[in-house]
Amino acid sequence: MKAASVSDFRALARRRLPHFLFEYIDGGSYDEVTLRANMRDLGSIALRQRVLENVSAIDLATDLFGQKMAMPLALAPVGLAGMNARRGEVQAARAAAAAGIPFCLSTVSACPIEEVVRETPQPFWFQLYMIRDRGFMRDLLAKARDAHCSALVFTVDMPVPGSRYRDYRSGLAGAAGIAGSIRRTIQGALRPGWAWDVGIRGRPHSLGNVAPVLGPRTGLEDFFAWMRDNFDPSVSWRDLDFIRSEWHGPLVIKGILDPEDAKRAVALGADGIVVSNHGGRQLDGALSTARALPPIADAVGDKLAILADGGVRSGLDVVRLLALGAKGVLLGRAWAYALAAGGEAGVRQMLGLIEAEMRVAMALTGLTRISQISRDILVR
Repeated sequence: MKAASVSDFRALARRRLPHFLFEYIDGGSYDEVTLRANMRDLGSIALRQRVLENVSAIDLATDLFGQKMAMPLALAPVGLAGMNARRGEVQAARAAAAAGIPFCLSTVSACPIEEVVRETPQPFWFQLYMIRDRGFMRDLLAKARDAHCSALVFTVDMPVPGSRYRDYRSGLAGAAGIAGSIRRTIQGALRPGWAWDVGIRGRPHSLGNVAPVLGPRTGLEDFFAWMRDNFDPSVSWRDLDFIRSEWHGPLVIKGILDPEDAKRAVALGADGIVVSNHGGRQLDGALSTARALPPIADAVGDKLAILADGGVRSGLDVVRLLALGAKGVLLGRAWAYALAAGGEAGVRQMLGLIEAEMRVAMALTGLTRISQISRDILVR
């Protein structure tokens, strides 16, 4: 596969996916100001190049929540990722296991928890949205416990879905009924490789964890209608009591951008947070991750594990976020592009590129261990 960077995988994904699916994973909300800022602000972080340091033995290993990791990376939860390649979440989970890092399965995955645990060699993380139907949530959490998921990632920045113009323009949203279905079918037919491998061979269980509540309804319109109707805008910090009553493992709160919210997470006993603006897919104009992370690290950095995502397109970006205060970094679009481009092999290759880029960045900043990465390597 001819890909030397995440941007190359993005180009391959554009060519191989139906238009509506590529726009779904690639786009942000409204005018995509925050989506662009994530990459722009992270890319503007300058590092101090150091020389004549012995960097012959670089070690990327770390641990999070008691789990040994080959790199301070995890594959972030990505909704409907299984539509990018046949049984896509299973393929991505296998690639993560081969790389020695965690995979996080989304509530709204195409592959259900039971399939992923059956088909992958190591425990994975599970991501949870607050759903109006608490019985459904209890069932999901019970399945996550039975699957021995090693952490729960509770996403809190989506009480209502952001407005994503690209999804309306592509026909994924807004074009309901037969007209929308025909439009997407035509787009799928223009990608015959995808249509055969994913649309036909990958069809069973295509609505993943929400299939039990959808029943015989199997269309994308049904899926997105359920999402719109069941996200809970009344969710508050008090709902963490409900989560804790059903889940006793490591709890990570995803979607924190403000130091005061980070302090609330500490006070309520979270084991970690993810500094995240949902990849620029929710509040357009919100702070980029690179700008939000340092004050949060200053406020709570020694009290829980801080992870971050948003705009990461290289191993150099990973080192930048670690220097800004993160203990681990989640890759989102990067693995979605690679999965669409080449399935499990594509994700493995992408992770290999990220690892190699991290090693180069550490060598050229004079570091050999993850624990040495700090703001000292930043150009003030």
